Amino acid sequence: MADRMSLAESGPNRRVLAVDPGGRHIGLALSDPTGTVGRPLSVLKHISLLVDAAAIAEIAQKYEVNEIVVGQALDSQGNVGPAARMAARLAETIQTQTDARVVLWDETGTTQAAHQLQLEMGVSRSRRKGHQDALAAAMILKDYLENFHNRSILES
Repeated sequence: MADRMSLAESGPNRRVLAVDPGGRHIGLALSDPTGTVGRPLSVLKHISLLVDAAAIAEIAQKYEVNEIVVGQALDSQGNVGPAARMAARLAETIQTQTDARVVLWDETGTTQAAHQLQLEMGVSRSRRKGHQDALAAAMILKDYLENFHNRSILES
């Protein structure tokens, strides 16, 4: 996974797909072509590792994605637990099905933050269901893109 080109080297099209893997659903978010801003895209129903990875790779191809960021929830000490290992296996499987660079990104707290944001926005319980996963993916994407942007500023 690490030998692929970085977001900074990918040319004018820097589209990034963020993935928030979960036990029942997988949230997806997509950046604009410049890799500057992102938005929630959709929610996939978790079926199996291979089927999920194939669906994500197909979406990445459809949107001409350069990089796929898979959220990996670490525990409070930054250690890899069962959910983080599942995310790593998903990332490895996606990488076998796409030429896009696949990276893992710490997504600790994004689902809770997405839930809190929806509460603050006054979204009803029935409307929150299903959208939370895509919103969590958008939060992963936002964090990743901001980190990339800040790193680019420091390096210039």
